[in-house]
Amino acid sequence: MKSFFRFSLIMALILLTTSFLVSCGKKSEDEVIKIGYAGALSGDLASYGIPSRRAAEMVINQKNAEGGLLGKQIVLLAEDDVCRPEVATNTATKLATEGVVAVIGHICSGATISALGIYNSTNTVCISPSATSPSITQSGDYPVFFRTIAPDDAQAKLQVDFALEQLNLKRIAILHDRGDYGRGLAEFARQYINEAEEAEVVLYEGVTVGAVDYTAVVQNIRRSQADAVIFGGYHPEASKILMQMRNNDMDTIFISADGIKADTFIRIAGEYAEGVYATGPVDVSTNPLAVAAHKQHVELYGDEPGNFFLNAYAATMALINAIEKAGSTDSAAIMNALRTEYIDTPLGSISFDKKGDAIGVGFSMYQVQDGVFVELP
Repeated sequence: MKSFFRFSLIMALILLTTSFLVSCGKKSEDEVIKIGYAGALSGDLASYGIPSRRAAEMVINQKNAEGGLLGKQIVLLAEDDVCRPEVATNTATKLATEGVVAVIGHICSGATISALGIYNSTNTVCISPSATSPSITQSGDYPVFFRTIAPDDAQAKLQVDFALEQLNLKRIAILHDRGDYGRGLAEFARQYINEAEEAEVVLYEGVTVGAVDYTAVVQNIRRSQADAVIFGGYHPEASKILMQMRNNDMDTIFISADGIKADTFIRIAGEYAEGVYATGPVDVSTNPLAVAAHKQHVELYGDEPGNFFLNAYAATMALINAIEKAGSTDSAAIMNALRTEYIDTPLGSISFDKKGDAIGVGFSMYQVQDGVFVELP
């Protein structure tokens, strides 16, 4: 009998302790605000995702040091989608299940589109620093989506205007990587060239992502007698195609976009990168907030921030400001604040239109000169 009572007492104590721990855990959950981050943290495109995650961490850590948000500390939950659509769906599901109020990301357009169905169904706000596909906002299918970068139609228009008006090109080959981002850029470039009627598209072709040899593509460019190549895609394919062109004694002008405008492209392509043109976000390096963010990154990590760092920094600032102005983590209240409130960021003073596109951001043309991308006037 004593054994029975002793056993009962032990079980009661275990249950009481478990109940106490669970209640403490619940209280802890209630005392934080969870924000997600999703992007490529590994693989070929990690050089785009890691700077964005660091930016979110820096803004959140600073806010927490100032006392937090709505009286609570912010917790950042980061997930790696490798910039692959099939992975991004699982990433989005995991973040939504873990109760994040919003997500900074995703980085690549294809992964973003794949994840947005999950965010729509769970009313999770998503702010991307780099997903530029125009279809995301033009379709009206994703009311939870916002971005701190201009869409690709603006980027493609700048590329074509520069090629026709500044370089006076007449014969243009257009290549793309068949992805949402690269193909979208290519389609807009072809449309703008055809509308201008000052030049012709002499080659339009999709390339295989991850291929080692692009000899057939390079020979097609040669046969087309193109004055320039406009490429829609990312730096791994762009660098290989460019290097094979130059090794085949082809001096055809190479023009691309923010998918290659990175130190990684220059490191891989080496001397062959010299003279390459690429569109990218307007240079805001003299903005005091950008200067401060850059300095802090170098002090923390010992290196340069990399692509989309400032866009992610601005996205995180805008999200926190929206939650603060709304006085709530309710998604509808956050979205309304994003669309009605302006905030000073490293990109300048920004807000968002009804589609989710950032007001106050744009693109510039850059060229690799002496091993660095230089903004052209």
